[in-house]
Amino acid sequence: MKIILPVAGKGTRLRPHTHTRAKSLVQVAGKTVLEHIILRLLDLSAEEFIFITDDNGAQIENFMKQRFPALNCSYTVQKERLGPAHAVFMAAPRIHPGDDVLVVFNDTIFVTDLSAIPDLCRDCDGLIYSKTVADYQRFGVNVIADGFIVDMVEKPEQPISRLAQVGLYYLRDGADFIRRIGEVIEAGETVKGEFFLPSVFMHMIHSGKRFRAPEIDAWLDCGKPDTLLETNRYLLKGHSQNEARMIDSVVIEPVHIGTGTIIRNSIIGPNASVAPNCHIEGCIIRDTIINSGSHLKDVLLEQSLLGENVRLTGRHANLNVGDHSLIEIMM
Repeated sequence: MKIILPVAGKGTRLRPHTHTRAKSLVQVAGKTVLEHIILRLLDLSAEEFIFITDDNGAQIENFMKQRFPALNCSYTVQKERLGPAHAVFMAAPRIHPGDDVLVVFNDTIFVTDLSAIPDLCRDCDGLIYSKTVADYQRFGVNVIADGFIVDMVEKPEQPISRLAQVGLYYLRDGADFIRRIGEVIEAGETVKGEFFLPSVFMHMIHSGKRFRAPEIDAWLDCGKPDTLLETNRYLLKGHSQNEARMIDSVVIEPVHIGTGTIIRNSIIGPNASVAPNCHIEGCIIRDTIINSGSHLKDVLLEQSLLGENVRLTGRHANLNVGDHSLIEIMM
């Protein structure tokens, strides 16, 4: 198996945190989004991890070399922003006859048993992982008949289906899949100037290919501040970890607090993630993500995101603060 990970994109909904870093390297529950994803893929023993990057590609490559040095990784830059199908097509030189392919987009962290792929795909050509949602109008959905996908509808006005595509795809014949994407690109089948995978899948379905839509257990969005905090809460459940030096302070689980952090006269949690090497004094912090090297004093934070090396002194606030910020909130 070869795994294609399109990690390009500016992550505009997460600014200012993505001004200085790739969106997949944003922290949640003590790890980057990318690390959460890779850890879920390790049991597949993939032959190669193919990253499709942008001008932040060096950050991705450095992270993978440091955190997962044993994995066989390659990196290709998507110089033109022509949509997700075009991003996947950038992997074409790495995909050969006989390769099966898993495509994993990085806006979400998935919870599902990927070891079930052989059984799930025994009588079909691929899997388009899905999740039943209430707000089906926001997503591309799969329409099912007799257990197989017969149609895909983008942001339907009527509840023709509530089975949303989650950005996780498995193809038994990776070379044929890449070839079909090339055909769609050559035909110029764009939506608002971009190439999307549903067009490719519908061509394959019309030619006789069969796809199932297995449901994942959880679909954890990391693309916006509010959903990132929601994902943080989900991932922290039952997984508290505190490696800080605590001085006259209280922790209310669940939390994740990294090494080298000093916490004095403070209450931390619940649902707080504090990265390594932070200094926190006289604070109450809950439902918040704080990145490494930040110094906080005399603040009450809730539902907030703080980047790296933030200096924050003041009082109760609700903040979305990027890297290297200096903030003083005066009474």
